[in-house]
Amino acid sequence: MGGSGADGTSAGKRPNEQLGSWFVRSGWSKGELARQVNRRARQMGAHHISTDTSRVRRWLDGEQPREPIPRILSELFSERFGSVVAVEDLGLRAGHQSPSVSGVDLPWAGPQTVSLLSEFSRSDLMLARRGFLGTSLALAAGPALIEPMQRWLVPTPPGESPAPAPGSRPARLSQPELDLLESTTAMFRTWDAQCGGGLRRKAVVGQLHEVTDLLQEPQPPATAKRLFKCAAELAELAGWMSYDVGLQPTAQKYFVLGLHAAKEAGEKSLGSYILSSMSRQMIHLGRPDDALELIHLAQYGSRDCATARTQAMLYAMEARAYANMGQPSKTKRAVRMAEDTFSDVGLDGEPEPDWIRFFSEAELNAENAHSYRDLAYVAGRSPTYASLAEPLMERAVQLFGEDKVHQRSYALNLIGMATVHLLKREPEQATTLAGKALGTAKSVRSERVNTRLRKTVDTAARDFGDVPEVVQFTDYLTTQLPETAEAV
Repeated sequence: MGGSGADGTSAGKRPNEQLGSWFVRSGWSKGELARQVNRRARQMGAHHISTDTSRVRRWLDGEQPREPIPRILSELFSERFGSVVAVEDLGLRAGHQSPSVSGVDLPWAGPQTVSLLSEFSRSDLMLARRGFLGTSLALAAGPALIEPMQRWLVPTPPGESPAPAPGSRPARLSQPELDLLESTTAMFRTWDAQCGGGLRRKAVVGQLHEVTDLLQEPQPPATAKRLFKCAAELAELAGWMSYDVGLQPTAQKYFVLGLHAAKEAGEKSLGSYILSSMSRQMIHLGRPDDALELIHLAQYGSRDCATARTQAMLYAMEARAYANMGQPSKTKRAVRMAEDTFSDVGLDGEPEPDWIRFFSEAELNAENAHSYRDLAYVAGRSPTYASLAEPLMERAVQLFGEDKVHQRSYALNLIGMATVHLLKREPEQATTLAGKALGTAKSVRSERVNTRLRKTVDTAARDFGDVPEVVQFTDYLTTQLPETAEAV
């Protein structure tokens, strides 16, 4: 099952220093990497793959493995480091990818969007355990991501129906049935906020697949438009839940398909919200430049229709991107714009869609606090920015503590508050908050919460390893939160 056909000991072969560097930093043994490759291969149906330590050694010595191994290694290292590690970054050659499965540069047309949503959701339900669908799925970043998304702004050519042509028979869906579909999506959103992405992800993907089945039947234009809107919301939520449990390429694919469905529905504000979710993912993956491009695209595309709450959310995400780029004045300006715009929420009397209701006063304070916290890290652990983050984070923790629905947000902000105390060199307070976060983390199935908690405690142990409370809590966390979470 080897490499490129050359013998592993060939005189012409040189060690793969790029792969070697990532491998050493990962802390994995050759045996552990081999086991992970085999497990991932089985999950994607590639049962012929059987890797061992000698095979890993040959890769490090310069042998080029065949697909799908380069893509599996890219996925494993991306998850390990929380940022995009492309096949090329590993010194490996990527095989040809099927754009219908792996790419983000897709046709902006209704029937193709429906068939791609149907294909992807079906594959996910059948094959996904860790977000690997078929033999080909990779994260897009940089121009390969931004340029296709810019086509969201291009108007649909006149005379082109965004939906499948209506048939001669009457519509099958009644008004109450459409209402029920929309209210079910809102219910899934509440479950996600309470329980994290792990518990209900498959249910959301299943519902999305059902909606695409309805879109493949002839529907009157008004019904098709509502179904596309429903598909866009479900795809965004499936993406968000996939992101929450660590399935990054899967999440990105759902976001992209959701944006396509929102365009078919004529829902520019919903499209801007999906772009903001993509932006958040790029920040998480260490790509703030991409995040900023996506937010600016969202702001421009919804400039004539977004409510004050949606605009405030977009400004807050803009601040996060600037903070991670290390731009203090632009961060402060975007934070101020988010606060000013949020003060206008509700003044126009316009009804707001369910998908933006999460952006409360608690969420506003949380985002702005995290912007200043991120800025503190980028600026070399600056106490000035940590002190700007503290009162906002305290307010977010207080408000989320009173909110029984958004439990994942409560956990994330307790962890955020702990990081602020670490920046202020107050490890005892940080440990107390991490302990509170652990209590909530155990009831919320979110790999994102678990990962942030582990990272925060690792930082505390590295910087304050002589503090008894830190030593004690580090040991306790290892027993309470073992690194065995399986995504659903």
